Amino acid sequence: MVDYSAYSRLSVRVSDRLATVVLNRPDQRNAIDHAMHVELARVWVDLAEDPEVFAVLLTGAGDVFSVGGNVRGMLERPGGDVAPDGQPFEPGGARRIIYNLLDLDKPVVCALNGHAVGLGATIALCTDITVMSSAAKIADTHVKVGLVAGDGGAALWPLLVGPARAKEMLMLGTLLTGEQAERLGLVNHVVEPDEVVPTATRIARELADGPTWAIRWTKLSVNKWLKQQVNLVFDTSMALEMATFHTADHREAVTAFLEKRRPEFTGR
Repeated sequence: MVDYSAYSRLSVRVSDRLATVVLNRPDQRNAIDHAMHVELARVWVDLAEDPEVFAVLLTGAGDVFSVGGNVRGMLERPGGDVAPDGQPFEPGGARRIIYNLLDLDKPVVCALNGHAVGLGATIALCTDITVMSSAAKIADTHVKVGLVAGDGGAALWPLLVGPARAKEMLMLGTLLTGEQAERLGLVNHVVEPDEVVPTATRIARELADGPTWAIRWTKLSVNKWLKQQVNLVFDTSMALEMATFHTADHREAVTAFLEKRRPEFTGR
């Protein structure tokens, strides 16, 4: 069994062939800081190598799945060159999160127990089956803070809802309810809030106890198609996201967000 005790931003527990991974910063609404970036890239590799894990359940602590990036920290990394905790900012970290998750052959079921925004939404949509709370909302809101939807959103949303709808939602940062997300094919199931984790657990348990190699290799086959699209889009969108960190509009968007006012964009 792999030792998961070193994880601080994630809680990982393995029981009876099922690993439960929890984004564990409830006091920060599971915002993904630099340390969580690192752990989210590594955990999929550890789970892949753990012979006791046959399926994974992913969820968030508290009443939010993840609000995505640390907006307050963005002001502390001018130009996107420094991570919110002062560590060197390395854009390849987001790439490893997405690619390592897509490379994991074991099935991953996501219990969207609350709002999923930005990178939080992208991670949820990279999993294999999503069960969403009827009280939750999901969106890629990069544009709301003056950034390109670069860490997977520009690749995944068109695959799931089609290019026209994806462009509208990504360019406006549209918040979708569970009912809307299910109708558009963004998520698999929408249930009452108290049924999210039990429903997702039942599905994950069925996968953990199913025909192992048939399940894993079916996932790998479908993910070849997903990875082809990610390969086509990801590096360009990520580079453009890094470029938007240097814009005045990004700085204005973050400042306005923190000051709880409407931003005034200048196109610079």
